[in-house]
Amino acid sequence: MEPIKVVVRYADGKLLKGMTQDFFPNKDRFHLRSDTTNPEEPVEIPVRELKAIFFVKDFIGNQAYTERKEYNNGDKVQGRKVEVVFVDGERLVGSTLGYDPNRLGFFLFPVDPESNNIRIFAVTAAVKSVRYI
Repeated sequence: MEPIKVVVRYADGKLLKGMTQDFFPNKDRFHLRSDTTNPEEPVEIPVRELKAIFFVKDFIGNQAYTERKEYNNGDKVQGRKVEVVFVDGERLVGSTLGYDPNRLGFFLFPVDPESNNIRIFAVTAAVKSVRYI
């Protein structure tokens, strides 16, 4: 598996950026290789401690960009449209192919194709509400 760029957000607010090759939505942990750690020593990340894993285009992003939070007519949608509100109050809008509150988490595809996020794995324990729109 090719390395994938991710930003890992812990439930307590801690943030890590790096590359992973072994994240699977049905596994309870994965490994992250970060610039701030020894690249030869990946950090083991327990998924249950996280808020979400953001699969990103790049680590810098564009702080000046305001991400669109609504669908426009003609937008292509993968799965069902949802609004996700996290326990910390953050609100994301996108679509999901498989939300199940009994699973560890679920993938969310952002509504805005210009977002730096390609997809997000939201950890169910960190989600306050999911509303189909």
